[in-house]
Amino acid sequence: MARSALSLKAKALTYLAQREHSRIELRRKLLSHIDRQRRAAASSPLSAAAPASALPTEQEVDELLDWLAAKDLLSADRFVETRVSAREIRFGNLRIHQELAQHGMALDAETAQRLKDSELARARAVWAKRFGTPAVDAADRARQMRFLSARGFSSETVRRVVRTAGMDD
Repeated sequence: MARSALSLKAKALTYLAQREHSRIELRRKLLSHIDRQRRAAASSPLSAAAPASALPTEQEVDELLDWLAAKDLLSADRFVETRVSAREIRFGNLRIHQELAQHGMALDAETAQRLKDSELARARAVWAKRFGTPAVDAADRARQMRFLSARGFSSETVRRVVRTAGMDD
């Protein structure tokens, strides 16, 4: 049992070495890892040598996550910071908020305000990289607006970007 607990800790540290994870995401990955081990043990002809009951439980996973958080190896603040940093160049506020909500996280007030203040400039940069020229007709304008909306920019920001595309503000 100690061996499986150590391998679970090693698996968690491997995930965290690759990138920051939220607690929810890391828990899901670790439980999936245990489930794969359990299925492999059940289908193995040597299953009597390695019983599935020796695998870690959900409670042990939660205890490991608590230990990782106590050692500051699992940090919600670092996760939010890295996720925002990676996403803010290509995506709008709505998409960033939605992704963080999937992980049970939220932006602090300062970061939310910074993103709100920079959304128009970020949307213009995304638009310029993808299109670069103003829409020639209504269909092209609609296509550009759908693109920016799919990237999570607010409808007001999308309208402003597409309306002023090609104009110097």
